[in-house]
Amino acid sequence: MFKLLILLGIIIGVPLYIYFFQHQWIDTFSSLDSTKAFLEAHKTGNIFLLLGLQIVQIVVSVIPGQWIQFASGFTYGFLFGLIMSVGGAMIGTVIAYYLADFMGRDAMHMLFGEEKIKHYIEMLNSKKGITAVFLIYLIPGVPKDLCCYAAGLSDMKLKPFLLISTVGRLPGMAGSILIGKFVDLGGYNIAIIICAAAIVLFALGVIFRKKLMAWIDRAYTKIEEME
Repeated sequence: MFKLLILLGIIIGVPLYIYFFQHQWIDTFSSLDSTKAFLEAHKTGNIFLLLGLQIVQIVVSVIPGQWIQFASGFTYGFLFGLIMSVGGAMIGTVIAYYLADFMGRDAMHMLFGEEKIKHYIEMLNSKKGITAVFLIYLIPGVPKDLCCYAAGLSDMKLKPFLLISTVGRLPGMAGSILIGKFVDLGGYNIAIIICAAAIVLFALGVIFRKKLMAWIDRAYTKIEEME
């Protein structure tokens, strides 16, 4: 019961507090312009602001994350924005992973639904689990936050999960940050080209998915052998 109360406080209590008492945070990150203005206002005062925002977005998920990545390209540039975004995502993933491991299945079932949790755990424990993780984080629009919590309950170890999920996140994050940077510089044509390139790369990934999946599975086996 104590563990469940802690989890409810983090997953439900924090979002409710933000929604009812700090609603300006949601408004702040509801659009690209407002997110950019907030980041620029705190640019010199706290260079790790973006890192913290990314961590909170992964663990709690009440703050929209897409605009944070776009605006980081506006405010911090490509390289620094990417480092902070990836670093924050990795830390947030580790927190969610161990939080689920600490709380246990019953708490996760109550929060996310028993069927959903079981489905994700079965998928992660399968022979193609690492491939599934990569695709979940690579494909835009696929729910990712639940996967972090399910991984903490599965047989998948943190190191390979963190590595593959980060690799899967990287193209989307890099593309979003790069687009934000070029839009800020007025390079709309380049931003459109990047979007088109992303679509082409995604199509190639679908075409060569079998070879890609085989390579990922081999890499996962090597990582497991290192444990």
